[in-house]
Amino acid sequence: MLAVIHILLFAASLVAGSVLRYGSAYVNPYSSSQSVQNFFANSPQATRVSTFFFFGSAVLLGLFTATVVSRLRFLGVRAAGTYIAMFGGFAASIALAISALFSWVLSISDIVSSSAALVHALYFVSFLFGGIGFAVGFGLLAAGVSVTSYFGHLLPRWLVAFGMVIASAGELSSLSLVTYPAAFLLPVTRFGGFLWLIAVAVLLPRTSDGNGELMKEAADGRAHR
Repeated sequence: MLAVIHILLFAASLVAGSVLRYGSAYVNPYSSSQSVQNFFANSPQATRVSTFFFFGSAVLLGLFTATVVSRLRFLGVRAAGTYIAMFGGFAASIALAISALFSWVLSISDIVSSSAALVHALYFVSFLFGGIGFAVGFGLLAAGVSVTSYFGHLLPRWLVAFGMVIASAGELSSLSLVTYPAAFLLPVTRFGGFLWLIAVAVLLPRTSDGNGELMKEAADGRAHR
């Protein structure tokens, strides 16, 4: 349910922004400063409502992260991968929250009307947190869950492989800081990540069925050696 609600809130942020925009042409951070300023000046309500749902999706991602890491620990996983997953998931959640809050600031008319360069800079900061910041963190979440699940035989191999693809896309998306074409990895991480979240939520075991005990025995054996 946490994964589903996270996705629904993200979708609601897109729908709300589109419905309430009143025909304003969409811009991206690489548009001109004047175009970005005009966009936010004409769409304060759309920005405010959209960022409300976007912020909510960030909170749900953090809750999902806490839940999936707790499930892995319950299933007997004691590897560092659980902490990597926790760090990545919380980093992705916080990045989304910061992105939403910076975008919300752009719904304030006094700020938007003050300087086109300032508006453009705030929009870029929001984009970086919601894009690269989120993708790199989410990639670590996917890698941490996938690797530990592979060694613990907790998820199907195809889902582990899919998770590693998402993880790779998330980490490689940081190259867009150097070369813009790498930005195509951002939607791969975002929308592929939605599918991965749902699959993990459905297929991750709720009981150990012996897997947890086997992993504990293996860990104990390594410790004794």
